[in-house]
Amino acid sequence: MSATRARSTPSSPPAAESPPAGKSIYANREQSWLAFNRRVLEQARNPANPLLERAKFLAIVSSNLDEFFEIRVAGLMQQADSETAVVSIDGLTPRDQLRRIYQSVATMVGEQYACWHTNIVPALAEAGIRFRTAGKLDEAEQKFVRHYFDTQVMPVLTPLAVDQAHPFPQLANKTLNLLVHLDHPAAEEPEKLMVIVPVPRSLPRIIPIGPPEEHPRRYVFLSEIIKVCVASLFPGYRVKGTHAFRVTRNSDLYIDEEESENLLKRIEQELRNLRRGAAVRLEIEDGADADLFATLCRHLELDPAHAFRLNGPLNLARLMSLYEMIDRPELKFSPFTPADSATLSAHASVFAAIRDREVLLHHPYDSFAPVVHFIEQAARDPHVLAIKQTLYRTSGDSPIVRALIDASMAGKQVTAMVELMARFDEANNIKWARELEEAGVHVVYGLVGLKTHCKCCLVVRREGETLRRYVHLGTGNYNPKTARLYTDFSLLTCREAVAAEVAQLFNTLTGLGRSPGFHHLLVAPFNLHGRIQELIAAETAHAAAGRPARIIAKMNKLVDASTIDSLYAASGAGVKIDLIVRATCCVRAGVKGLSENIRLRSIVGRFLEHARIFYFENGGSPVIFCGSADWMPRNFFRRVEVLFPVDDPELKRRIIEEVLLNELRDNEDARELQASGEFIQPPLPAKEERFSAQRFFMATASLRQAAATRPVAPSA
Repeated sequence: MSATRARSTPSSPPAAESPPAGKSIYANREQSWLAFNRRVLEQARNPANPLLERAKFLAIVSSNLDEFFEIRVAGLMQQADSETAVVSIDGLTPRDQLRRIYQSVATMVGEQYACWHTNIVPALAEAGIRFRTAGKLDEAEQKFVRHYFDTQVMPVLTPLAVDQAHPFPQLANKTLNLLVHLDHPAAEEPEKLMVIVPVPRSLPRIIPIGPPEEHPRRYVFLSEIIKVCVASLFPGYRVKGTHAFRVTRNSDLYIDEEESENLLKRIEQELRNLRRGAAVRLEIEDGADADLFATLCRHLELDPAHAFRLNGPLNLARLMSLYEMIDRPELKFSPFTPADSATLSAHASVFAAIRDREVLLHHPYDSFAPVVHFIEQAARDPHVLAIKQTLYRTSGDSPIVRALIDASMAGKQVTAMVELMARFDEANNIKWARELEEAGVHVVYGLVGLKTHCKCCLVVRREGETLRRYVHLGTGNYNPKTARLYTDFSLLTCREAVAAEVAQLFNTLTGLGRSPGFHHLLVAPFNLHGRIQELIAAETAHAAAGRPARIIAKMNKLVDASTIDSLYAASGAGVKIDLIVRATCCVRAGVKGLSENIRLRSIVGRFLEHARIFYFENGGSPVIFCGSADWMPRNFFRRVEVLFPVDDPELKRRIIEEVLLNELRDNEDARELQASGEFIQPPLPAKEERFSAQRFFMATASLRQAAATRPVAPSA
């Protein structure tokens, strides 16, 4: 396995101009992301969603906030503590941003817990799912709780006193702890003894009360069980208060790759050190003693202003387990089965199908199975000589990794480009890297200083006297599980012009390539940023000349200042621009004199919008690219990304008419940005019903699947 990344000479990002005096022409990145998380919270409030799905959306809000604090807020705190002030795209200092973030998050968390108490809990109770709290347990429930504590909880708890003889404990990131306030009944003066009870991650956080056949079904959070029984941990003392809390820590990896001889070992070491990251947030149940709270903040070296007092159960992300443990189909979205590809089903092998014509799959509406079968068939096919694969995130029991191992064991040359620094998947990817290496796979890590984020697979197959290259290019990860939850695109092709450039890309990743030339693919950090600017500028020129000009760009995030400036210039020239951006976007849309021709919308629905599609009218000869890259400095200049062209006329039509135009019609799951900065639901046209693009895609996929499986009537 190669532990050395090849050096590259990527293009440098252009210098960002200082924003003009007064209001910035750019939206703040962090506030834009927080606005996205509010749109997720809207889904939890929406009574049209099934009840357990609403609880799940509430969990996602918490999970999103965790990552936001671990990475974005942690980074801003480091900037604020450094001597060099870094100004955001909209001209704010790190301290300005932090102040606004904590204010916005405090409001959001208040709304989140209001949703829990006033919407979710009453609706769950009405559905026969009741949550019990420590103060409202009846006699039978108390008996159950105490037995559960004695047999399942108390044996693994270790209370840790905090005083002159006991140092403050090292509290791991995002773990459940309880702050216990004790005093001695015989003491002459009231005491404030402080004890922390860490709760192991191995214990379930939501516990059902009573037998499963009981109705209504009752549940209790683990923290409530410990509150009821905590006195048994401190015989002879009086418990004055018990409050659950958790600490969020800086979880980003800081590794100088050029100084690290063995990247894999260094990352393993850094993962072990993450638990010692600086605290960036404290969440604690409301009502804790003020002095003990101040002591807690002091030991954590955290400003009390960075703490959130919660009116309800700690860490609502744990509601995800409730969704999984309750088998109530009527409280969840109706099951959806992705459609099989008619093109692939009509051929004996995936290679024959691809030779016949390019295949475009829209996941999760089209099954991800063909992508897995493509790699599995390549592993088994005696005519396949080599497989090259990028792996950024994949599932824990990945059939794709198993296929690569099988291919290597069968004597094929297999190369896996494993990105060890895929955030929060580092440990999983280290595991796969070791297993692949043990099977004889050539495992490499790519280019120094660049994450390999592109989604590519190359298969070399002998066919007669020639070697033919088959390629899969995607917008999403090689993960069959998330492929059922994320919207993405896959292209299967053997077009030589594209396949040759994918081969060149792999040679650059595994070998040495200072300035590879790409003409069909847009590859970061080499030509992606420049070509995007050229394509936008071309639309500007077409509009100025009176030719058809339009841009439709769908992505996850848009924050690159130079690209935003290009879009503003195109808007000023009369180019109609539709942006479909799920999360962070620094564009101010619909502002007179700046962006009147730009419309920005975000779709948050049942599936996570993850696909990147870029459409340019090109004077009447549309150009379409799909791929892995958002329009962000990191994607343009600090990652290896690939956008691939969609040239087949029928596939172009499908993307434009069946996908993009329907997403622009969406007035149910979509929210549109107003010039005021507010996102609102698009108005309902007269005499029309609400339209959801995701529901439309599911319905059409079901029709395709039904047509494919319908028996053919015998001829007369």
